[in-house]
Amino acid sequence: MNGPYKPGTPCWIDLMVPDQQAALDFYCDLFGWQGEVGPPEQGGYSVCTLKGKPVAGIMKAMNPDGTTPDPMPPTVWTTYLSTDGIDSTLKSVTDAGGTVMMGPVDVMDLGRMAVIADPAGAVVGLWQPGTFDGAAIVNEHGALIWNELTTPDLPGASAFYSSILPVSTARSELPGAEDYLEFQVAGRAVGGMMDLSKLPPGVPPHWQPYFHVDSVDDIQAAAVRAGGTVLAPAFDMAAGRMAVLADPQGGAFSVITASMQETPA
Repeated sequence: MNGPYKPGTPCWIDLMVPDQQAALDFYCDLFGWQGEVGPPEQGGYSVCTLKGKPVAGIMKAMNPDGTTPDPMPPTVWTTYLSTDGIDSTLKSVTDAGGTVMMGPVDVMDLGRMAVIADPAGAVVGLWQPGTFDGAAIVNEHGALIWNELTTPDLPGASAFYSSILPVSTARSELPGAEDYLEFQVAGRAVGGMMDLSKLPPGVPPHWQPYFHVDSVDDIQAAAVRAGGTVLAPAFDMAAGRMAVLADPQGGAFSVITASMQETPA
């Protein structure tokens, strides 16, 4: 990826965990990333790289004053949607029934960020780029390829996201996936949306990242050996072969060998 992501496009992901070093070890071994705990002035935030280019962030769960949260929040991957005007986007969020959970915050000269919840409760980040656009490698082994919202209200989510960012939704044209919705920016698919009722009871509305891998089965086995959990064993579907996994601290993510690769930008 060269240059900024179009507004409305997922541009970055990061993980918040109790044990940052353990998460770095797990994902670096699994995907071939490089990463280490960042400097204190950045709160220890780690920008993980692939082939020397940023692909994801990992940070230790902590309160704004640096203390340990009690209770500890769940381990989750956060998807960030690109915006060229975070203040106006946040106004649209509240006008449309969403909640601003954090921000906007200046991240040095890198950009401005915020975290919101949509009306159904799914949490997603917003990123207005400064000197940092987001993931610089996508669609390769170990890199982000897709971001997916799972929600109990497909029409409501479509209306919400279309009102805060220049995105539209359309039904997938993949065979067997007619009930799956795509987020589109300028007519190009950049993410997906599925009905929460397809998942086990108790799973909350959420956004989840997909990583492209050369072999889903090999990555699934490696994740288990490293203490991870299989949430949905490897299976074939319209877009390729995929599995849903969780790292040893509970962070859920999907891996896919896509039959058709689309750049999310």
